Amino acid sequence: QVQLVESGGGLVQPGGSLRLSCAASGVFFKFTTMNWYRQPPGKQRELVAVITSSGSTTYADSVKGRFTISRDNAKNTVYLQMDSLKPEDTAVYYCYALTVWGQGTQVTVSS
Repeated sequence: QVQLVESGGGLVQPGGSLRLSCAASGVFFKFTTMNWYRQPPGKQRELVAVITSSGSTTYADSVKGRFTISRDNAKNTVYLQMDSLKPEDTAVYYCYALTVWGQGTQVTVSS
């Protein structure tokens, strides 16, 4: 079955950077659209970024120009590079594909 495992979250100061990883198994990864979502405290889960099998990307307006989604098909892994982080980026970040969610990784942006 499909499994998604995120890593790379943590505590970072405003203006800092983090890179999240999501390792996938049980899928034909190179043919699969991969997604990053996030759920801020007390709010609903929201789509952050998408990357298709062809490498096309889409971003939420709130992260455009600061976040970059990428994929390594040889490693069955999708990444989310997050730069110029703001306190409002604080959330649990989830990887999603083929109706399956990862367990999430906490990102906290605070001084």
